[in-house]
Amino acid sequence: MSRMDVHGTVADGFEQVREAFAAVVAEQDGQVGTQLTTYAHGRRVVDLWAGDEVSGETLTGVYSSTKGAATLVAAVLVQEGVLDLDEPVARHWPEFAAAGKDGITLRDVLTHRSGVIGVDGGLSAAELADDVVIARRLAAQRPYWRPGSAYGYGGFVTYAMVNEVIRRATGQSLQQVYDERIRTPYGLDLYLGLPEAEEGRFRPIEGWTATPEQEAAFWANVPGPHSILGIGYGLNSTPPLDQVAFANTRAVRANGQASAGGVGSARGLAGLYAAAVWGIDGRPPLLKPDTVAEFAQLHSVGADLVRGGQGNYALGFQAKGLRYPFLSANAFGHDGSAGSEAFADPVSGIAFGYTRRRFGFGWSYPEHDLLAAAVHEAITI
Repeated sequence: MSRMDVHGTVADGFEQVREAFAAVVAEQDGQVGTQLTTYAHGRRVVDLWAGDEVSGETLTGVYSSTKGAATLVAAVLVQEGVLDLDEPVARHWPEFAAAGKDGITLRDVLTHRSGVIGVDGGLSAAELADDVVIARRLAAQRPYWRPGSAYGYGGFVTYAMVNEVIRRATGQSLQQVYDERIRTPYGLDLYLGLPEAEEGRFRPIEGWTATPEQEAAFWANVPGPHSILGIGYGLNSTPPLDQVAFANTRAVRANGQASAGGVGSARGLAGLYAAAVWGIDGRPPLLKPDTVAEFAQLHSVGADLVRGGQGNYALGFQAKGLRYPFLSANAFGHDGSAGSEAFADPVSGIAFGYTRRRFGFGWSYPEHDLLAAAVHEAITI
């Protein structure tokens, strides 16, 4: 059996998605290990995979696609009136008011406008594995810009703040609420806290492949560890965070760190967004249309202080209608730095999930555009 063989199924009318996926696998020489799953209005229509040691049930680290699951928890609790987006975080978490953070709201945190993207001196990999530890360190930290004046992506710490608010408001962690209210009832293969019993399905993420000259040229243009970007991506610790090792650490996936510690499959990612908007397997959608509209609304657009022009955020989610212009304006989701991608388009009915087991060089994933376009074309014909 060739590592370039494509496995799985597509529904009638989605054959072109299989062809697009096969082209991606061929371009990668079958060496990456990828999965693609798509729902159409809550019905699974694409379920494909390819590569060594990969099946439809394989789990891997999804990095910041985790933020989509964490945001869904917050959205459910906002919908129920348990959380108020415009209430200061410090109302639930008094210690957070230190160093000029007393006015920061949950909305500010979810839209990356809080200015709290890390801590002076950095957080070690062991500290970043645990939301409770991260929150304790963040409580005393002064924001890196005046809250609300701009936005910048908090890659590793943002949802530790959301988690602490949820913990104080409900007595449960974000991970517990997710497992009890979302993952278990909807049967999602996406974990914020991977049980030991599921470890056999986990496959590690690999680093990108590049020549020494490519590596040197890339890192020569990366800002320093104590720059805004360096702080946002954990590079200001000693030693700087190793992103490949981080995702493959048992403590990270066991804790389900809410910003970047999720583990799952393409089925799990696509199922998450299908469950949120349309419901799956006879279960109703998790979110009401008004909640979807609020969380899909653009909040932080233009230049991102951390990521540059790559930003553009709805409420917690990324604004996928800006990322993929063929989608509707209120499409929303979240990708991950190792190459996962997931989103919902409430207008066309797409729920999309994609995983890969190897970082792309320079965190570049052009296959996202090809696959998202193929799915959109198939579903709208």
